Amino acid sequence: MIAALLSVVVLFTPESGVPTAPPGTDKVIHTLLFALLAFTGLYANISRILPLLVVYAGVSEVLQQLITPLHRSGDVLDALVDVLGIGLGWAIASAIRSRRRGPRTTR
Repeated sequence: MIAALLSVVVLFTPESGVPTAPPGTDKVIHTLLFALLAFTGLYANISRILPLLVVYAGVSEVLQQLITPLHRSGDVLDALVDVLGIGLGWAIASAIRSRRRGPRTTR
């Protein structure tokens, strides 16, 4: 729940409220944000979270472009790094899950 609220704040804060940062910082933030969303969604056993997050990545960029008071622009590259973050969150969740199960033995 907190991760979802954080994403709304990060993705839909008006441009005037976004702090200045070195170039590329927004891509890192997008990647980490969607990794967090994917990881926490998988941890909570939310079915179909990964495809829902892919849709959210695209829709959020369209909304940034369309909601004029935000003065933000949608960016295809942001959506792509969002998907990269989803993959990262899935990989981390999978690695943790496999460690909890322990090593597989074959007979």
